[in-house]
Amino acid sequence: MNYRHGFHAGNHADVLKHSVLALCVRSMQRKPKPLVAIDAFGGAGRYDLLMDDRAIRTGEWRNGVSRVWEAAKPLESLGPYLDLLRAMNTGDELRFYPGSPLILQRLLGPEDKLLAVELHPEEAAELERELGRDKRVRVYAESAWTALKSFLPPTPRRGLVLIDPPFEQPGEFDRMIAAAQDGLRRWRNGVFVLWHPIKDLAACERYRRRLTSAADDQPLLSADLFIKDADAGGLVGSGLMIVNPPYGLAEAMADLGAWLAAQLDQGGGRWRQEWLVPPG
Repeated sequence: MNYRHGFHAGNHADVLKHSVLALCVRSMQRKPKPLVAIDAFGGAGRYDLLMDDRAIRTGEWRNGVSRVWEAAKPLESLGPYLDLLRAMNTGDELRFYPGSPLILQRLLGPEDKLLAVELHPEEAAELERELGRDKRVRVYAESAWTALKSFLPPTPRRGLVLIDPPFEQPGEFDRMIAAAQDGLRRWRNGVFVLWHPIKDLAACERYRRRLTSAADDQPLLSADLFIKDADAGGLVGSGLMIVNPPYGLAEAMADLGAWLAAQLDQGGGRWRQEWLVPPG
């Protein structure tokens, strides 16, 4: 509950998570049917990279979104993500960065819904101020794990869940697996996007195996972005596990991941993507 994302806003993990999230929503919107998005760890709505002391102290965004913003030839698949950044910033200066709830709110259609959850009271209040006037959005100041049990299955029955805990407490992998397994029992056709940091490689491999089993034969796509050599120690990258990815997402992610691995490289950058459970 003490976690504040402002220290890490716009870093390489955000770039991966948010660019893929935007692709995922756009892929789902190829069908003109309402959808619901559930953001389990919402954080604040937006972050000031130039004025917020937390972002200034760490400067993580300079090796993350700044490199994408300044790229001479960004990929076409980055369009939905970059369009959001350009809409929030004036001219060539990158100052404001959107959290995942704001990204989802800007992408969703008039008949869609967003349920955003944030336990930290200050972050939840900021999120409410940012999004609370939008009738499509509900902000909940409660535990993500409790909220997911009460939200699923949602109405409409078409949509996605983003689960990206801060990994400040032990047992986060276990909680993610349990949430995905329970969620799929309640909402078998839901799209589940689960993010994790890559620090302990052995723990990540155990998580991959266990989530594959928990997916219960539902399509499961794994993608890892390494910004450093895997043996460098510390945070060397981050990964996404996507259950029931929408049609076309895997192909778009393959190109995007290779580009990000080169653009965000800090010594050993690479992209690994594979189907752990192929589509039937």
